[in-house]
Amino acid sequence: MDAFDRIMELTRSGLYCAQIMVQLALDAEGAENPGLVEAARGLCCGYGWSGGPCGALGGGVCFLNLLASGLDSAGREALTAEFHGWFRSRTEQYGGEGCDDILGGDRANMFSVCPAIIMDSYAKCVELLEGRGLA
Repeated sequence: MDAFDRIMELTRSGLYCAQIMVQLALDAEGAENPGLVEAARGLCCGYGWSGGPCGALGGGVCFLNLLASGLDSAGREALTAEFHGWFRSRTEQYGGEGCDDILGGDRANMFSVCPAIIMDSYAKCVELLEGRGLA
């Protein structure tokens, strides 16, 4: 199953952006941790529609840190900063990295907008890890 199919499967199962990113990291490790996936729900939907950042950003940071065990603290910070810079550029077309910005204030847009952002975030995370010999 390719990444897009897995993302769509996880979406259909009721998971949101950050949860999907965390589950993809666990899939890469061959691990299961339903509690961690459920905890990642707190990062979704702009922190529960409080105007926070997109959950794909927080989930991507989790993804990277779960799979970057070979890096020290400074390396993880650099990895996170690089992903965040990319994410900021990726979402500037929406006016910001906030969930409300990306969805234009309409939750129904999540079905048309979010899958591409999640897929792109996943691809960028894999690229960043591969660039450091971690994937």
